[in-house]
Amino acid sequence: MNSTEFQATPVNGTARVPDEATRLRLYRTMLQVRYVEKRAYDLFMQNLIKGTSHLALGQEAVAAAFGVAMRADDYTFCSYRGHAHTLVRGASMAGVLGELMGRECGLMRGKGGSMHLTSVAHGAMGSYAIVGAHLPIAAGAAWSAQYRKSGQVAVCFFGDGATNIGAFHEALNLAAVWKLPVVFVCENNHYMEYTPIGAVTAVPHPAADRAAAYGLEPVLVNGNDADVMYDTACHSLARARQGGGPSLIEALTYRHGGHSRADPGKYRPQEEVDAWLARDPIPRYRQRLMAAGIEEPVLMVIENETLQALDEATRVARESPLPSVDIAGTGVWADGGAAWRN
Repeated sequence: MNSTEFQATPVNGTARVPDEATRLRLYRTMLQVRYVEKRAYDLFMQNLIKGTSHLALGQEAVAAAFGVAMRADDYTFCSYRGHAHTLVRGASMAGVLGELMGRECGLMRGKGGSMHLTSVAHGAMGSYAIVGAHLPIAAGAAWSAQYRKSGQVAVCFFGDGATNIGAFHEALNLAAVWKLPVVFVCENNHYMEYTPIGAVTAVPHPAADRAAAYGLEPVLVNGNDADVMYDTACHSLARARQGGGPSLIEALTYRHGGHSRADPGKYRPQEEVDAWLARDPIPRYRQRLMAAGIEEPVLMVIENETLQALDEATRVARESPLPSVDIAGTGVWADGGAAWRN
């Protein structure tokens, strides 16, 4: 990546600095996501999480900023890399870890697993394993909010690879034509699965450079800067709520590990990995808070409280029983049963 990409700014030019309470909430939220995902990695290595998982270590600022900025009744749609987006809406750590472990206490009682986290009570309307499939669904939820005049906004998170999927273009076009209250957030971590996005995309910025095709303003932001992301989130959410239509945000970020637990990520140049690790959003934000006058003991309390909550959530998930086979046919169809609805 060239240097200009690291200087990407929010839609308003210079980011407005949040108040201290908001900054501390951003820090706590990023820590929660980081700690839960690191614990998920540990549990996977202990063979307590089966299959695989797609972690967003290094990308926490994007989800945290929107989680703090969104209204309680707004909608979130995300991809299979959706642990963060579910947690920041208020889903419990025990519910997330329990679901990853296939336990009764999981958000879907252990039936969905890592790639299908959902918590409708918190506005987390599902993680979608098919790349790009959730963009039209997010547009549909926004259409519902527009029709009902509820003031709700749908926020849809997806990776850079989804920008080359037909559903991306269809959803953007319809959202722009109908001025739907939806915010599309591309978390550009520069790799699709094992392929650099630049190797298969005709424009340098797969989301921002395509915004003009739908009459939208290109928004390219530093996805590793929590203040910038929060300002961008607030602006786009307010715009949608006020009838200004959709936004397309491209947040530049980087996943610390491979695509999934099955991927060691060796295809990435080590110097690139090292450069992005140096831009880790959490320690940099901690330094910024201290430079702003927040004393280290205040931050240490947040860190210790988050770790204690994580340990308790891990205990609950470990001790939770496996789900009964009796629920295998529930939650499959709209009527809650397994029988085909004639």
